[in-house]
Amino acid sequence: MGVNSLHFARWLAAVVLILCGGQLGATAALAASDAGPRLATTAAAAVNLDGEPAVPRIDNVLMLRPQPHESDPATIWYDDFDGPPKAYTESEGDIDRSESFGGPGGSMKSFYEKGTRGVGNRKVFFGDSPTGRVVRKGEKFDDVYWRVYVKHQPGWVGGGPAKLSRATSIVSPKWNQAMIAHVWSSGEALTLDPATGVRGDTVVTRRYNDFEMLRWLGNRPASQMKISSTQESGRWVCVESRAKLNTPGQKDGLNQLWIDGRLEAERRNLDWRGSYDGHGINAVFLETYWNEGSPVTQSRWIDNFVISTRPIGPIVAPRNPTLTKTPYRGPGTQKAWELELSADADGSQIVWRSGMLGLA
Repeated sequence: MGVNSLHFARWLAAVVLILCGGQLGATAALAASDAGPRLATTAAAAVNLDGEPAVPRIDNVLMLRPQPHESDPATIWYDDFDGPPKAYTESEGDIDRSESFGGPGGSMKSFYEKGTRGVGNRKVFFGDSPTGRVVRKGEKFDDVYWRVYVKHQPGWVGGGPAKLSRATSIVSPKWNQAMIAHVWSSGEALTLDPATGVRGDTVVTRRYNDFEMLRWLGNRPASQMKISSTQESGRWVCVESRAKLNTPGQKDGLNQLWIDGRLEAERRNLDWRGSYDGHGINAVFLETYWNEGSPVTQSRWIDNFVISTRPIGPIVAPRNPTLTKTPYRGPGTQKAWELELSADADGSQIVWRSGMLGLA
């Protein structure tokens, strides 16, 4: 069966979407706003009546346009990669018009030829950055959220490329850094890997990625969700991160990671910057670099990139959202599938059921 879509005539303030057949699978949150529901991409299980159970997914959700981020004063940067390319300080790699989350458009393509570390990045500088093309120039930001949607091509192998994104504090035109909030791969999962370039009240790094002078605060914990596994490939996944600097002289910094609306990793009581208060967080980078190189030629896409001073969450959909299911890729053929809405994250409080779809 090919790609299927389903139009909903109803929604609730907080529901979960579930695709199911013979089994009930993982779920993801749907939260409403005045404009319509917010949706994270969804995971689920279905049954293949000719063989073993397979795992289809909700691949895509049609977005409300315009998105609230476009006019929200908390938004520092927003790029849906759908219009003319935006002006980044650094930009490498194509906008792929064949892949897009939320409707027709484009996305940033991370392309990995076999054995290479990949091509594709975007670098945004803002606030009190002393270098680069600076947006919201002159402002200071100590607490920043950034969100993307990520899709690995169907059949993705090799685990996670090492780098996905980072927020950092650039303190001079040499790009030396007071702190870095890395969102990196840990096998097939994602992890937080915070680092500081400060001792006391002094920035000791001398250049970008000055590993000799950086002090690593611990590469942990890894997410439960295996975003870079073969099983999770072929669908869009919502990834949001937060870095909140410590009060100068205290150890109260924060680093968090959400995947499809669920808090997957968190670090509290961090000492990002000692007593240094010369610069805030002023750059966020989207990255592709795979240290070991990709074992095969394959691609990953990034879309709907938001940087904000407030929690972002998933996209906002119209009141009657349109969802697109991934094509069936299991053994045999998928004979039927069902979509359910639940009021809880475990999928036990079902409030709406489509009935079996695909039956002749």
